[in-house]
Amino acid sequence: MEKEIPCTLMRGGTSRGPFFRADTLPSDRSERDRLLIALMGSPHELQINGLGGGNSLSSKVAIVSPSSRPDCDVDYLFAQVSVDRELVDTRPNCGNMLAAVGPFALEQGFVQAHGDETVVRIFNVNTGAVIEALVQTPQGRVTYDGDASIDGVPGTAAPVILNFQGAEGSLTGKLFPTGARMEVIDGVEVTCLDSALPLMIVNAESLGVTGAESPKELDENTDLMTRLETLRLEAGRRMGLGDVSDSVVPKPVLVSPGGGGLAIRSRYFTPHSCHRAHAVTGAIGVAGSLVLPGTVASALRGSAPFSQGRVSVLHPAGRLDISIEIDAVGERPRIVRAGVVRTARKIMQGTVCIPS
Repeated sequence: MEKEIPCTLMRGGTSRGPFFRADTLPSDRSERDRLLIALMGSPHELQINGLGGGNSLSSKVAIVSPSSRPDCDVDYLFAQVSVDRELVDTRPNCGNMLAAVGPFALEQGFVQAHGDETVVRIFNVNTGAVIEALVQTPQGRVTYDGDASIDGVPGTAAPVILNFQGAEGSLTGKLFPTGARMEVIDGVEVTCLDSALPLMIVNAESLGVTGAESPKELDENTDLMTRLETLRLEAGRRMGLGDVSDSVVPKPVLVSPGGGGLAIRSRYFTPHSCHRAHAVTGAIGVAGSLVLPGTVASALRGSAPFSQGRVSVLHPAGRLDISIEIDAVGERPRIVRAGVVRTARKIMQGTVCIPS
């Protein structure tokens, strides 16, 4: 018989996927992952038999529960469901889906609204990071209507402000997991950085592209994609992540000049195709790499000192502005704080049917 599970389909930032209460899913991880694969319709290029949208941006799942931590309100586990394989990866975070966690938690009664704006403290189970989400709650109720706009999403909505705390070393325990701010892999200079999630940052020019290409152009460049994956596998090994052939981290990023000042152009990979916009967590790492001295990205900016300010990450659908504060004094630099404005929308609420 089919199994029916309560589900809310939501857009968070430039991503979309089903949201679940943790207590409605199997506690056994392997059983839970099989269920997620089935409900998303994987493996199939269109995910025609499930909720997935046939690409990595719409094959994501959020699992939310009340938190037992005294400093947090809810726990958020993110799951990236592969489109074409029977694979669920819970190692990365997704900052776009994160934008909908606060509204979901409020509507599920995990958190009580306070005034016109409510702070929801979220513990990201994947990375151990704590994020504060400022959600609009006029008259004590979540609203999705507003005048905030983000590139990559049509129209406007209520802003959700996300402030990331202690994001460095999300999976590896170190901001620079290899111990170097810049190193050479197979003749290419790269920066391996772990802030909100592990990244491998490469100057686009060093791989024979400008970094201004469209995602489609990059995806169709088979030589580039093969080279990028070879570099990524070695970067994962050096970062202490082991064999990452079945993982979506580290994420490869191609960077290029953003037109001067505190701006950088980024092409972010998911990792086997180029993101049509940009991951929020990835943008935090890219912004940090621009202002932290000694990295591949900072070489594009020059040596001007930086402690705090706003960095613009230019992506195929527009831009992401990251408010960032760093402590670059000494041998152990830190990203003290990073914040970003996102929006969210509730699309559908009901039950999803799982084939037996």
